[in-house]
Amino acid sequence: MENLKNIQPVEDFNWESYEQGDSYGEENKENLVKTYDETLNTVKDKEVVVGTVTSMNKREVVVNIGFKSDGVVSMSEFRYNPDVKVGDEVEVYIESQEDKKGQLILSHKKARVTRSWDRVHEAKEKDEIIKGFIKCRTKGGMIVDVFGIEAFLPGSQIDVKPIRDYDVFVNKTMEFKIVKINDEYKNVVVSHKALIEAELEQQKKDIISKLEKGQVLEGTVKNITSYGVFIDLGGVDGLIHITDLSWGRVSHPEEIVQLDQKINVVILDFDDEKRRIALGLKQLTPHPWDALDQSLKVGDHIKGKVVVMADYGAFIEIAPGVEGLIHVSEMSWTQHLRSAQDFMKVGDEIEAVILTLDRDERKMSLGIKQLKSDPWEDIESRFPVGSKHTAKVRNFTNFGVFVEIEEGVDGLIHISDLSWTKKIKHPSEFTQIGAEIEVQVLEIDKENRRLSLGHKQLEENPWDVFETIFTVNSIHEGTLIEALDKGAVISLPYGVEGFATPKHLVKEDGSQAVVDEKLLFKVIEFNKEAKRIILSHSRIHEDEQKNAKKEAATIANEKKVKRSKKEEEAPLILSSVEKTTLGDIEELAALKEKLSGGE
Repeated sequence: MENLKNIQPVEDFNWESYEQGDSYGEENKENLVKTYDETLNTVKDKEVVVGTVTSMNKREVVVNIGFKSDGVVSMSEFRYNPDVKVGDEVEVYIESQEDKKGQLILSHKKARVTRSWDRVHEAKEKDEIIKGFIKCRTKGGMIVDVFGIEAFLPGSQIDVKPIRDYDVFVNKTMEFKIVKINDEYKNVVVSHKALIEAELEQQKKDIISKLEKGQVLEGTVKNITSYGVFIDLGGVDGLIHITDLSWGRVSHPEEIVQLDQKINVVILDFDDEKRRIALGLKQLTPHPWDALDQSLKVGDHIKGKVVVMADYGAFIEIAPGVEGLIHVSEMSWTQHLRSAQDFMKVGDEIEAVILTLDRDERKMSLGIKQLKSDPWEDIESRFPVGSKHTAKVRNFTNFGVFVEIEEGVDGLIHISDLSWTKKIKHPSEFTQIGAEIEVQVLEIDKENRRLSLGHKQLEENPWDVFETIFTVNSIHEGTLIEALDKGAVISLPYGVEGFATPKHLVKEDGSQAVVDEKLLFKVIEFNKEAKRIILSHSRIHEDEQKNAKKEAATIANEKKVKRSKKEEEAPLILSSVEKTTLGDIEELAALKEKLSGGE
């Protein structure tokens, strides 16, 4: 109670304000607001301030900026810095001092973007190592979140060795250096490779200074291309060209080496600055030609595999690095030009005969036709003159047909030996390429490997018979089948043809005979050796006219002769008649006198 007695009332207490809900006086209220304002930071919207992380979970980070309430930032905005923890100072951007719920809205990302370009320039100027979060992959490299902005990390700047799988770096935080800034286009290029290049550069100098031609080193297959293999020699790269991988033929380097494989290589050459280093792998083993069987000689049979094909021949691998060429001319006894692909293909296992062998030049020529006997060695016994065979038409010329009786045995049928009767202008009128034709051997030219053949000789010569039928002046029915400048070809019976010049094609009415017209023709010339029959249609009616005139003339002459004879005989007859009459008269007169005297 004593304590209560000592309590004194406030003299200036405003009971009216208290009744209205305001328990403070104006003066006390002002002091209280002043004290409150001095305790809290004064902040503005759209401003960047520094705050302290007070708590955090998987989704949010609570930041105290000294305001009357704490702000909340999404944890996703700290992906670039997964090491953020309570107590760390972070920059935040004030979106709004109070939202509808009275919450202070902050953004760490916008604060970083606002400060990012200053930080980026500062980091580049100081050659500072910074952290960045790799967001995703893009064409040629990666997108990295650096200070809240998107920077480009080229694929070549991820590491000193080529990267085969970019996806393994996505969502990782790595250290980088800023290597390029373009303020105009707001582009930033970063590099992780730059962090380790300085150390590697020193390693390179140490390695390069010790390089010598012929030196054997261990390296790691770094990259494989179609033309060769790049080898990491411990900070410096060298190239094994595809031709230096193996003594044998290599289609692709992947046949010999694999990525990340450790192999021994020999230094073949390098430039003055030792920037380009040529390496060899095959040089670590002896050349296969040096290990080739010394007893191997010309004429021996060997086996191998076709490794390369060309129109002119095929390369046969006898052993890795040892090859021989089979020229297309050594693949068959035939004389016809053909491609090597007609005889074999890549991968074929074949047997061949050694034709030439030069160990110094490391060259070898082979043949496969020598596995068979030369068909011309016993040509006379197998294809004697007069023998009959079936051949295949290979080619045409204006003067005949080239045929092949068997592989390597060719012959020519002259155009004049195709038919007894037909006048053939070109062999294509008689047969066709690829067709079979019956032939008879007429002559053997062994030196030039050519037979003279005939087709018509398989039949009897019909001209022996024609000689008895188409005699000179004999008349036959024929059809005009072809008109030429110098005359026309006439088709006659028995499949034979004749020829008539224009003047012999004039019909009786004076018109000219035309193609397909059927007329009678007289043989005016028959040449058995030349197989020529010359005909005439006009000669028939001309001869008839001549004969008619001749007959008329003969009759006229006969009449004239008769008339002349009559004229010559007339006086004789008359004289005879007169004499007979006078004599008779005298006799009658004497008789009359006798009769008169008797009386």
